[in-house]
Amino acid sequence: MLRFDQTLYPHTQKADQVDNYHGTLVADPYRWLEDPDSEAARAWIAAQNQVTFDYLKDIPAREQIQQRLTQLWDYEKYGVPFKQGNRYFYFKNDGLQNQSVLYTLASLEDEPQVLLDPNTLSEDGTVALSGLAVSEDGKFMAYGLATAGSDWQEWQVREVETRQDLPDRLQWIKFSGAAWTHDHQGFFYSRYEEPNEATKLEDANYFQKLFYHRIGTPQSEDVLVYERPDEKEWGFDAQVTQDGHYAIISVWRGSDRQNLVFFQDLAAESAPVVELINQFEADYSFIGNDGPIFWFRTDLDAPRGRVVAIDIRDKTVQEIIPEATETLDDVSLLNNQFVLSYLKDAHAQVQVQQLDGSLIRNVPLPGIGSVSGFNGKRNDTETFYSFTSFTSPSTIYRYDLVSGESTIFRQPQVDFNPNDYQTQQVFYHSKDGTRVPMFITHKKGLALDGQAPTYLYGYGGFNISLTPSFSVSNLVWMELGGIYAVPNLRGGGEYGQAWHQAGTKLNKQNVFDDFIAAAEWLIAQKYTSPAKLAIAGGSNGGLLVGACMTQRPDLFAAALPAVGVMDMLRFQKFTIGWAWVPDYGSSDSPEEFPALYAYSPLHNLKPGTAYPATLITTADHDDRVVPAHSFKFAAALQAAQSGDAPTLIRIETKAGHGAGKPTAKIIEEVSDRWAFLIRVLDMAVPATTV
Repeated sequence: MLRFDQTLYPHTQKADQVDNYHGTLVADPYRWLEDPDSEAARAWIAAQNQVTFDYLKDIPAREQIQQRLTQLWDYEKYGVPFKQGNRYFYFKNDGLQNQSVLYTLASLEDEPQVLLDPNTLSEDGTVALSGLAVSEDGKFMAYGLATAGSDWQEWQVREVETRQDLPDRLQWIKFSGAAWTHDHQGFFYSRYEEPNEATKLEDANYFQKLFYHRIGTPQSEDVLVYERPDEKEWGFDAQVTQDGHYAIISVWRGSDRQNLVFFQDLAAESAPVVELINQFEADYSFIGNDGPIFWFRTDLDAPRGRVVAIDIRDKTVQEIIPEATETLDDVSLLNNQFVLSYLKDAHAQVQVQQLDGSLIRNVPLPGIGSVSGFNGKRNDTETFYSFTSFTSPSTIYRYDLVSGESTIFRQPQVDFNPNDYQTQQVFYHSKDGTRVPMFITHKKGLALDGQAPTYLYGYGGFNISLTPSFSVSNLVWMELGGIYAVPNLRGGGEYGQAWHQAGTKLNKQNVFDDFIAAAEWLIAQKYTSPAKLAIAGGSNGGLLVGACMTQRPDLFAAALPAVGVMDMLRFQKFTIGWAWVPDYGSSDSPEEFPALYAYSPLHNLKPGTAYPATLITTADHDDRVVPAHSFKFAAALQAAQSGDAPTLIRIETKAGHGAGKPTAKIIEEVSDRWAFLIRVLDMAVPATTV
């Protein structure tokens, strides 16, 4: 690796800020970077970007990588179709469009018509469609728009037949969908009070309220359905049953996947909101109903999930489908049958069962991969689903629920040969002996000589499962001769709630131990070596990378933390950060502070240490994980770095946490990522790639 000139870093001013956490004094010299719009912070951002982009543009292979990414990215991508009324709806991207386009058609044989093209809403593609709900008769569509990657949304209403927008404008919506009532007159949604315009991307979000909006009326006339001024952390997600009889209100509080369930009888005028599940004891996901019998997927007394029926008249509970060895990921009600999606060692299995829980059939899948879809109405005899794997682009299937036959509806054509690559699933043991699965994908014929550049990607949190998926970005990495490795760390949802809880709060170190053990296994098995190993992750995965590179800087040559949670002592003070306390704990707690302080990436950098080459990525409009996390970590890492490796931060403008990011910006960022690794891992670029 070429020695990086440390004098190129911009000067970062230090302040005398010191905080007292339960008797422990903790310095926070870069607190001023928490205000990204201050004059000093804007100057710092510009100076850091100048250093970073000067470094990246000087890498000869970068332009060729961007060309190859653009070439491969240019293929048609389809979303899973769904049906409302007598119309089908689906998303499609022609290839390089910044945002996917929503189409509608009356039958599958008709010519699709554009219903909404977000690419026309901004010149640079930074306005994205962030939410969608079509009325039961298919005549109206409520849709949310997000600008520059913000979580804040503005919702509008469009008439499907005419493609014309109604005057409705709903603002200050965040973490909410829309649920139409069956009279087609309006919908439920959740919103916050209007924030301070100057600080709306940093301020904490509390006191969400559930409203009903009647189309054609101003937002000021919306009906307040439910609020809890005594519970500032409660949020509300409404849906309407397929028979139109009930509104189901799921009450969430933070990220612990435990919720309450309330309902309202829509057939009775001025009916009260009734509490069905009134304790935060488990996850309850509504599946459907048969009159007053409500079906739920729940992990109550079943960490891997089961299906129960609750009679809302007397709240009696009956188990319909017991907990299985596999993790129950999703359940749909179609053709008067349950369609169940399971995870077996982090890859998909699908079953169809009768309403009494007896097995009808297993749904054959093309291989080890992931599925999504199986949406529709209770009486539908057809549905659609997608299948993808590390080497298979997402293919859309139509599934006949009567015959059990799957037929290809849309299959993308990508300019590569999947037979040139292979995926295997291995199992290794973590520090405490826990058995952890890992997917490894690479070109066939790999020599196990420890010299292969390896991109180890992880997450490990919030009950989120990392399952096989296709990525042009990762394909180009493998064309460059790289290995793509994905371990299924504790903290995720791959093995149910017990697996999740084993990586939360005081157990969070287990996640880092799992990731470090994955790296050590890859080295021991001679896939790679520390000099060729890069680690990466985003958001909670950015925390993962930050913690592991500070705990074992000797183990990795490169680290790429993206939009990471780096300051574990102050994360709960911004936007929706308070909702992560069920996973992380809080520095406000004397019992939880020591564990957070022990691994917080920002607070565990040690001056005089040779850290891996680091490319931090964030965005100035990220209001999920505010950019101050990355700003402060970059400043502290540059000050602590004693080695020759570069410590760079790439700060995207007019972008947020990642959702809705334009294709052009994604390709640019991936080009920078691979170019950075080519240089710092001293990779030879195959001529065939460029």
